[in-house]
Amino acid sequence: MSPVFILDALRTPRGKARHGGGLSTTKPVDMVATLLRAVEKRTAFPTGRVEDVLLGCVTQIGDQGGNVARTAVLVADWPAKVPGLMINRFCTSGLDAAVLAGAKLSSGMNDIIIAGGVEAMSRVPILSDNGAYYADPDIAARAPFVPLGIAADLVASLDGISRQEADAYAVLTQARAADARSKSYFTKSLIAVPSPDGGAPFTEDETIRDGVTAESLAALEPSFDGIGAGHYDRLALARFNEVGAVRHIHTPGNSPAMADGASLLLMANQQAVQHHGFKPRARLRSVANTSVDPVLMLTGGIEASKIALTRAGMTAADIDLVEFNEAFAAVTIKFIRDMGFKEDQVNVNGGAIALGHAMGATGTSLIGTVLDELERRGLSTGLVAISGGAGVGTAVIIERV
Repeated sequence: MSPVFILDALRTPRGKARHGGGLSTTKPVDMVATLLRAVEKRTAFPTGRVEDVLLGCVTQIGDQGGNVARTAVLVADWPAKVPGLMINRFCTSGLDAAVLAGAKLSSGMNDIIIAGGVEAMSRVPILSDNGAYYADPDIAARAPFVPLGIAADLVASLDGISRQEADAYAVLTQARAADARSKSYFTKSLIAVPSPDGGAPFTEDETIRDGVTAESLAALEPSFDGIGAGHYDRLALARFNEVGAVRHIHTPGNSPAMADGASLLLMANQQAVQHHGFKPRARLRSVANTSVDPVLMLTGGIEASKIALTRAGMTAADIDLVEFNEAFAAVTIKFIRDMGFKEDQVNVNGGAIALGHAMGATGTSLIGTVLDELERRGLSTGLVAISGGAGVGTAVIIERV
């Protein structure tokens, strides 16, 4: 099987997923088209050599329906022969776009692929597709379905993670993100998005909250005790009765910020790298997909990380930096503990609690983030992992070349 390389990584800034957010007036197709044009411009890359565009997106209706990948190719005025494919594996969708691209490239089916993702929750709200898993009471009971926040609180309850620990982690990730933004650590991958009304372009992540303190977070009320007090806590306890009670510790301050955004990777196999004289930045070392109990749910990324390390013949000690999507503070704390990483290896420039989670776009955004930081620090290996709805988990290990 041919090695698979990452030639470039780029993303839009993340906008607040609400009316008035920095990307709320920008259509998802235009976010992706902006990045496609940037690939062409900043790499002087002949777009006709790209053989596919694979995009993750969770809520594929309305502005995000009708194959955004193919539509964006046409809007960007790329060659008509470039097709496009949309992928939905909940929050792991963008990372799975990179995994699928890697499989296609390694097998020789394709030589050059764009992989990425997009999500505009200000325009297409989460769960608005009314999928059976969460909208059909019969299916939701048989699946079974619980909201993400209930799963996060269950993780905290099972692992004895306190509200104070979760808030302390949230303060840390906000401070790291604010510091990284002030030092321009994100600028290598950031592509400004033009304003649809001709105003100033959108240039900077806007979900970071400066000046967050443990005291300010302590004043926030739990987000999920109300819905948990009914059916969902009972469902969690029926499957995990050893916990006794679900402690609701997650608030808007220690939960992921919902965001709009898009991200892309330019990927190629060894044949294309040699033939065209490309200078790759990194290679895929290992990938893994798995799933866990759908009620516990958010530990899927932890289990996928273990599989990816085993497949690579590596241990946690062989990884320099980690990007683990902050699907709530307690889940990230559990990841660090279970995997044996040091806190100063994980999400070193902040994570989704501060930077936002643009669901379908998050996976390839995190690959770009860890790659930029590995290069800045002169380090070698990075692990990216995400947990998603229904218990899915995906992990990717990259290695600089």
